[in-house]
Formats: sequence, structure tokens, C-alpha cells
Amino acid sequence: MTACPNLFAVLPARGDEEVFETLLARPGLRVERIVSTGQASPPGFWYDQDEDEWVAVLQGGAELRFDDEPAPRRLAAGDHLLIPAHRRHRVEGTQNPTIWLAVHLAPR
Repeated sequence: MTACPNLFAVLPARGDEEVFETLLARPGLRVERIVSTGQASPPGFWYDQDEDEWVAVLQGGAELRFDDEPAPRRLAAGDHLLIPAHRRHRVEGTQNPTIWLAVHLAPR
């Protein structure tokens, strides 16, 4: 019988960078576990991705800011949203730890 990995197990120690772990990859699809330990995007940096990204906060919390919105969105455990390709966004801050599930989808 194959072991079933747990999304909440083996969390990395606090570091300078978020930890990205690919859980599943197929053509046009990538599923990641992201562990944040208080990180935020560098000042002036915006993500501008070529694919759609659906994110869910499994544990912890974060603030995401979108370039086209006046205030950041607060995400708590259980919250999720779809970030369309090329919608500029950044991470304003995260709790320690925050565990995300991210699904990246290739453009249609």
C-alpha cells in the first residue's frame, strides 16, 4: 500500500522565502502546496502570471492585493479565489505558518 502524504505534515522551518512544493503536474495543470512563514512580496513587485491560478488557504491567513483594487483582500483558513491570468497581484503579508493549495491552469 502506498503512503498518503499529508498537506499539514513536515512543515519547513521559518525562512526568508516561501516554500513551493509541486504535488501534481500534468500538461496544462500544476498543483502546489505553498508554505508561508510571514513572507510578503518585495516592495514594488507584482505577480503577472501567464496562467490562471486558483488558491485556497488551508491554514493561517494572508492579505492579497490586486493592482486594480483599492484595498487588500484578507484570506483566512477555508477562503479561496481564482486569479485570472495576467491579473497583477502581490502578497501583502502572511501568518506563520500559512499553508496554501494552488492550482495553476494553462490558458484556454
